[in-house]
Amino acid sequence: MNFLTTALTIIWMLQTALSLPIYRYHTILDPNGQLSLDWDVDGVQQLVKFQLVAMVNNHKNNWFGLGFSDYGMTNDADLAVYWEANGVHHFQDCWTDDHGRLHVDRHQDFILVTSSIEGQKRILEFQRRYDTCDTHDYVIENGTTHILFFFGESSPRTLEGVSLSGVGVQVTRVQLLKPDIPAPVFPSDTWTFDVTAPSITVPDKDTTYWWYLTRLPHLSEKHHIIKYESVIQPGSEHLVHHMEVFQCEIGPNDVIRPYNGPGMAEGKPPGLSACRNVIGAWAMGAGPFILPPEAGTPIGEKSTSSFILLEIHYNNPNMIRGMVDSSGIRFYVTRHLRRHDAGIMELGLEYTNKMAIPPGQTSFPLTGYCIAECTSVGLGHQSIHIFGSQLHTHLTGKKVYTKHVRDGVELPELNRDNHYSPHFQEIRRLPVPVEIRPGDALVTTCDYHTEDRPNVTVGGFSIKDEMCVNYILYYPRTSLEVCKSSVQTSSLHKFFSFLNMWDNDKTSRRKGDRENYSSIRWSPTTTKLMLSLYDMAPLSMQCNRSDGTRFPGVWEQAKKTRINLPLPKPKSRCRSRRLFH
Repeated sequence: MNFLTTALTIIWMLQTALSLPIYRYHTILDPNGQLSLDWDVDGVQQLVKFQLVAMVNNHKNNWFGLGFSDYGMTNDADLAVYWEANGVHHFQDCWTDDHGRLHVDRHQDFILVTSSIEGQKRILEFQRRYDTCDTHDYVIENGTTHILFFFGESSPRTLEGVSLSGVGVQVTRVQLLKPDIPAPVFPSDTWTFDVTAPSITVPDKDTTYWWYLTRLPHLSEKHHIIKYESVIQPGSEHLVHHMEVFQCEIGPNDVIRPYNGPGMAEGKPPGLSACRNVIGAWAMGAGPFILPPEAGTPIGEKSTSSFILLEIHYNNPNMIRGMVDSSGIRFYVTRHLRRHDAGIMELGLEYTNKMAIPPGQTSFPLTGYCIAECTSVGLGHQSIHIFGSQLHTHLTGKKVYTKHVRDGVELPELNRDNHYSPHFQEIRRLPVPVEIRPGDALVTTCDYHTEDRPNVTVGGFSIKDEMCVNYILYYPRTSLEVCKSSVQTSSLHKFFSFLNMWDNDKTSRRKGDRENYSSIRWSPTTTKLMLSLYDMAPLSMQCNRSDGTRFPGVWEQAKKTRINLPLPKPKSRCRSRRLFH
């Protein structure tokens, strides 16, 4: 009888465990641990399943909420709010107006599945469709989602008209719609090594690029890097903007000198230009990056150098003195080689101040081209498969995407983030690797917001300047490492001369590009003229090998990629959006 009872109990427990929802993704919402979020994605039904856990005080009238807005603002937000009034518990779908005041949605699209209490834990399980067809609801997309959350100790008697300005709303960022990729199984011989800065004192400057030359661990044979992640020194989270590790390509008779210090404002320090082959990269907000089982980044080959260069971009806007940092990147490696060597390639705009964004813009696009002529010569006769992508701008970037074009026909986009944040720059695995053939073109566009900037924003390395880059991870590795563009120099100089003659701007051939952009008296007309310049002017192309040399070809006065057959817009299940308000 005891045996039968035990068996039935085990069966019941297994059935119960199997019926419980499984959440693959998790984040702690606030540093005090009052709110945590788990979620999972149902791509077939196009909905997200959430589990929100709140640490409540049973003797207080706690209330809390979670939701979304385009860039983490409390106005025009979409929230699920849990609150209590007169002993009655409520879970309601709400939206906020232009002033951040709550209103209960007439159509409740946050669907509560279960609510339970475990000690001081209030556990809510609910779900939301990607697109509810409600004009006041946020549409969940593949890119970054800005999650708003708050926790209060005294529930209001009603939610209608309550302002969120005084409830301590916080923001975190995640990619909710993660691709469905199986969990990796690492070889048993997998081991790690760290490449970290040697306790350096960060300069009291707004922007510092620090370089540290070191060596790989001794390897007697070729290995593959299969995963890497950041190692951020506690207390430096706000300082470290992004990091890269480069392997140096030097000949047997070449001499490379030790280096540990800040570099020039632009470019690597003298003597380190051979350190160009990226083997690992990280930017703020990113988690670990795991390579697919068919590819690994090679190290330890007898024909390659053991010298590596760590680059850290420090962002220190408050000019804090005396900060000591030892951050870097941790690598996971194995002797069990994968089928393909992986590589990293840069797409987008050249790091140059030939490109600029006028002040006061709510939306201003800049586009960088990897043209068909470059992939034809750079890839040779083989296709590559892109499996990862890291979109990158500085502080004014709001949207980034890369289009894929073959013989004038637009194919599905490589990557897109309509709610991009420079504070959350993940390297993201693509749902499936994308084949790029020789002769394909990749067009990367960044959309910027400079409404709060009184002066022009110029391209460059400083955090106050701008960039537009897509770092793609692919296999098999080729020697093409940089496929980027800028506006052709002579066309830009003609533009400056025209503004001097037409608008009496103090632009001049004797000035540099940055100074000329700052000499323009920006108006809607001059802004449109510059957009026309960027659209019509030919390109100056960087079609470069990993050693920095250009592939043979005519890279000045290059033609832009044109799309003759655009990709059809995806059909929405919301034929005509319902208007409830």
